[in-house]
Amino acid sequence: MNQSKILPVDPIDAEMAAELNPPGLVRRLSGALVRFVRSSPIGAVGLLFWIIMLALAIFAPQISPLDPLDADYGAIRQGPSVSHLLGTDNLGRDVLSRIIFGFRITLIVSLTSVFLGDLIGFIWGIASGYLGNRFDLISQRVIDVLMSFPALILALLLLVVSGAGLPTVIIAIAVTRIPSSTRIIRSVVLSVNQNAYIEAARCLGASHTRIMLRHIAPQVVAPILVVATLNLGGAIFAESALSFLGLGIPPPAPSLGNMLGGVLAAAFRPPWWLVVFPGLAITFAIMAANLFGDALRDFLDPKLKKRID
Repeated sequence: MNQSKILPVDPIDAEMAAELNPPGLVRRLSGALVRFVRSSPIGAVGLLFWIIMLALAIFAPQISPLDPLDADYGAIRQGPSVSHLLGTDNLGRDVLSRIIFGFRITLIVSLTSVFLGDLIGFIWGIASGYLGNRFDLISQRVIDVLMSFPALILALLLLVVSGAGLPTVIIAIAVTRIPSSTRIIRSVVLSVNQNAYIEAARCLGASHTRIMLRHIAPQVVAPILVVATLNLGGAIFAESALSFLGLGIPPPAPSLGNMLGGVLAAAFRPPWWLVVFPGLAITFAIMAANLFGDALRDFLDPKLKKRID
């Protein structure tokens, strides 16, 4: 009778399996979060603000005191009060409710556009940096053309051609994120491509696709995460500016940008609460994204990792 032999377990494989199972993964993530908070409390505050924004956006119908589209003509331009904590606008709509729902649109536009733009820049940068030669030459000339336009002007041109609306705003902002992401990822790939294990993979007969997916892409995940967090602030500013100019999210949908644009277009000196509160919401959102991005960049820097630990 043949008896199955029990093969010895490699301690390294056992340790990796223990780290990848759900309890081990949760332990690693919680430990990384604690180190991040200890290394940069200000960055943790930015992350906390974004978590609050996500909660407000997800549970906006349950949290907002009133319907953001419900007009109360008996309370037009009413200042902050018990019934309307942040006042009302020119149509009697509750400003607090519109800001809460405006966070939803802002997060949808910023997160989706940054994801699409940085994903294209991630793939394009890896291919351009690794393949090189004529593909890299043509790619960089295309990037030069895109970077010659200011981001807001390029988004305006795309919106003028395609028209205003949520999908077109997302696409327009995503296109403006591609050039910088591609350049940064390409520079990282050019550095990684000089490592000995890349040359060893070529000598073993690995295909270009396998080398890019298995050996190069994991090395540029940390830089693209930092780029994405820093691009969130720029995407929020771009969406607010486009909506302010009337080319973003069309009314009556609440957006932080069109809340400012509509009230400033209606009066030269609008009531202060119609300008201050939406402006503060935009400012805090952009500031939180930038603070979190700067802290994440320092946290993922290998030169600072030993000091943080």
